[in-house]
This record gives sequence, C-alpha cells and structure tokens, in this order.
Amino acid sequence: MKNALANPVLLKELKLRFRNLKSFIGIFFYLAALSLFVFGFIFLTTTLSGNGFFRPDESFLLFAMISYIQLGLILFITPGLTAGAISSEREKQTLNILLTTSQTSWQIIFGKMSSSIAFLLLMIVSGLPVYSLVFLYGGVSPVQIAIIFAFYFLTLVAIGSLGVLFSTWIRKTIVSMIVTYGVMLFITAVTGFFMLISISVSQGFGMQQTTFSPLAHFWASVNPAVVMVTLLEPSFSDEILLMTGVPFPLWAGYLIFYSLVTVGALLLAVKKLRVNMSKYK
Repeated sequence: MKNALANPVLLKELKLRFRNLKSFIGIFFYLAALSLFVFGFIFLTTTLSGNGFFRPDESFLLFAMISYIQLGLILFITPGLTAGAISSEREKQTLNILLTTSQTSWQIIFGKMSSSIAFLLLMIVSGLPVYSLVFLYGGVSPVQIAIIFAFYFLTLVAIGSLGVLFSTWIRKTIVSMIVTYGVMLFITAVTGFFMLISISVSQGFGMQQTTFSPLAHFWASVNPAVVMVTLLEPSFSDEILLMTGVPFPLWAGYLIFYSLVTVGALLLAVKKLRVNMSKYK
C-alpha cells in the first residue's frame, strides 16, 4: 500500500488536478446545489404539512433522494473522468515517453485511475455534512450511511476501471468515452429492462406466485439502482427474492460481480498497455 501511494504518476496527476481552481469551484457549486435541495425540501415539507415538524419518515425520504443524486453523480461523471486517462496521453503523444520511464504498467494504470476518481470521491465525501442533517430528524442510522458509501466506492471503482480499460484499448478519447457511457447505460437501464422481462416470462409460465428465475436475479444483482433500493429498504430485497426464487442476497451478488469486473478490467488494461514490451508486463 505504501508503494502504491508513492506512485509518481499518481502524485503528479493529483497535483495537477487539485491545483486547478476549477476543481474546487466545481465542488463548491455541487455542495451549494445539494444544500439548496436539502434545505428546500425541508422547508417545503414543513410548510405544506402545516405543523412545522419534519418527521423521521420524511427524513428517510430525503436521505433516499440524496443517495440517488450521489449515485447519478457517480454513474454519469466517472466515465468522463476515466475514459481519457490513457488515450489522452496517446493523443498528446506523451504516452511513449511515459512508457520509457521506470514505472511499471500497474503503476501507470493504478495512478491514472486513482487520480481520475479521487476528485469524484472527494465530492462524495464532502457531501457528508449535508448527509448528517438527517440525524437531526431520525429515520436513518449511521450504519446505513456507511453501507451506502461502501456501495458508492465499489461502484465508483468498478466504472473507473472499465473507463481506464477502454481508454487503454481505444486510441481516441471520444470513442472511449462513448463506449464507457454505453456500458454504464447498459448496467443501469438495460439490465433493469431485462430483469422485468425475465420476471414476467417466469411468472407467465408458472402457476405459483414464487417462481425460480436465476436470470432475473442476476440482472437485478448487477443493476446499481435496484441494489441501492434493497440497501435503503431491505423489505424490497425480500420481494425480489420471492419473485426470482433465488435465496441469495442481491448485495452479495453485486459485490462479487463488480469486484471481478474491477480486477479483470485492471488486469486487461495492464496487459494491453505494453503489448510489445514484454519486459515491463
């Protein structure tokens, strides 16, 4: 771990990114918009209810809405930050210079990916004070927030590794970005559609309420939006398990699948970076 953090590529990229005033301006406007949404929601809820109270169930609703806003931030910004990590160096004709240094392929890939997602990770962590407002009204436990942030981190790293992989394989940054966004759209929208189709087909041919559909369970376990619902409301997980007939937690399938995706994508990116330089593989 010490050697990984002492990565020259990582340190250089972090300095370039966080010395830029635009990065902190972006964080400022993000937190301002998030705070405006939270306080606006609390104000409208207490005003419309007429009693001036903010109930725990309303606090949980606010927490769920903020969680999905953060998830959307991860899904739509991470590809833009990581899909040009290697291809941009190739377009600037600086990749060959980088490859002639003493840095290994793993150090280059890890440094590029970590620096790309560090900014987004800082934005997510900086939103913790806004998240902490829900503790004033109840309805949410600290353990639940910790689980949601662990879910964020896994999703962020998985999408970031895919972005770096496509950036290594594809020479043009714009094409790499399109492919990464296409994969992100598949895992968020298409998998949800396939889940609904699989459940409908299994229930259409079965006479019982409980059916066995491992395919529907798989599509549900790889969909970030569906898994987040089960983390926010565990009873929804029981309903999905009842509809699919597979007694395996969705969060466990999500953890296994995207951990394998992350490891596989990074290994392929490392292998592809120096295809003609076996000495440094």
